[in-house]
Amino acid sequence: MMRLRSLMMLLLLSFLTSQALADETKLRKLLEDHFPETEIESIRKAPFAGLYEVVVGGEILYTDDQAKYFFMGHLIDTQSRVSLTSERIQQIRDARRIPIETLPLEHSIKVVKGKGERILIVYSDPNCPFCKKLEKELVDIKNITVHTLLYPILNGSMPTATSIWCASDRLKAWDDFMLRGIAPTSKECETPIQTLLQSGQKYRVTGTPTLIFADGSLVSGMIPAAEIEKRLEQAKKSK
Repeated sequence: MMRLRSLMMLLLLSFLTSQALADETKLRKLLEDHFPETEIESIRKAPFAGLYEVVVGGEILYTDDQAKYFFMGHLIDTQSRVSLTSERIQQIRDARRIPIETLPLEHSIKVVKGKGERILIVYSDPNCPFCKKLEKELVDIKNITVHTLLYPILNGSMPTATSIWCASDRLKAWDDFMLRGIAPTSKECETPIQTLLQSGQKYRVTGTPTLIFADGSLVSGMIPAAEIEKRLEQAKKSK
């Protein structure tokens, strides 16, 4: 009797799994019709009957099983007061990996401290206040190679980024501006800034600073030196 009951449970589970996969396949097709040029990264049932969580183009949205309605916003657990959407966004970010060999590091502003064994890549806007705070956090970190990728996405940042790149000593111009508030001499030259902007868009870098570590993990936003040290060591061990 127990064996029969177990077999029935397995058959039911198999049926429900197959049905769920069929529903997901159908929903994916409907979503692809709505987003013909954007990758549907994942589909899964949300903790509400008939509602699905969809990750599309790096964004989370919610829809019904017929993709007739879309909702973008935060799902809140009313008991814990926790945003389930925020938790999911963090999970997605933690899982993301950017292959650093595909980044245009030849166009970075590079500094090597000590042996430079640990690698950090930063998409940074010269007019971003949190980027300036990050630079102060990086001052005392040793044994590191930092590649700064100019990413002037804020209003008015392009001329400053251009002048920094065109300076005779780019690293000094960058440090002077970010750490000491000394504006670079206005200069123009051929720059790789459009290439850097395209690379950031490719990997959905929507804000600055964005930090990328040697294992491809990334952090959006400024973090203190202690957290940077922790992540540098984790990335070094994982390689």
